[in-house]
Amino acid sequence: MNPARAVRDSGIILWRQLVQLPRIPEVLVFALIQPVMFVLLFRYVFGGAIATPGATYVNFLMPGVFAQTVAFGAVASGIGVAEDLKRGIIDRFRALPMARSAVLVGRTVSDLVRNAAVVGLMYAVGVAVGFRPEGSVWAQLLAFALLLLTSFAFSWIGVVIALSMKTVEAVQSAGFIWLFPLTFASSAFVPTDSMPDWLQAFAVNQPFTVVVDATRALFLDQPVGNQVWLALAWMVGIVAVMIPLATRQYRRRNG
Repeated sequence: MNPARAVRDSGIILWRQLVQLPRIPEVLVFALIQPVMFVLLFRYVFGGAIATPGATYVNFLMPGVFAQTVAFGAVASGIGVAEDLKRGIIDRFRALPMARSAVLVGRTVSDLVRNAAVVGLMYAVGVAVGFRPEGSVWAQLLAFALLLLTSFAFSWIGVVIALSMKTVEAVQSAGFIWLFPLTFASSAFVPTDSMPDWLQAFAVNQPFTVVVDATRALFLDQPVGNQVWLALAWMVGIVAVMIPLATRQYRRRNG
């Protein structure tokens, strides 16, 4: 397949997904409700009991919430693919002279756009509850770019899960099973040095913590070290593994 044609076909699928957002505003509303609830709970219920040396708790919290928001978007990607499979929409696309990769690429890029909008809204929510980023404009833009790369990488994990399951319900359950330990056993909501040694060893070295630490350092003008490069390596590695795996699963699933 001509690469230019594959890009064009992916753009068509992307546009199909994006034009649905204004018609179904509850998609953005419900994508926003959950992270807002986390912000309010941790900010006003748990925040007073959690010590975060070097930063106020709300400044410590918000980069973790941003990362959790884009990570949970992977579940939406998987559910979207599963619903299209269930309704036979993907079978209709297969009957058209279009690149097979277009369906998956268009879906993941559209979810990237949706996550970008949600993170932008969450940034405003954070400022409303006391979040005061101290990093430069360029550092904060780099943090947003890293979050969006994380969104893209995790969406491909969601797609692989969707193509491996037979029902939408199974995709939803499987999507959260791997995300909950990854997001909560991390530095998103509490410092990792407060965890038991055995858990801390996992929390410090897993990709979600690396992304949170990198974005937090960029937002708060803290020493970055090699966290950004580690986060980039993790996300690029996930994309490099998941795209071929998703493509193979898609071909196998659709014959």
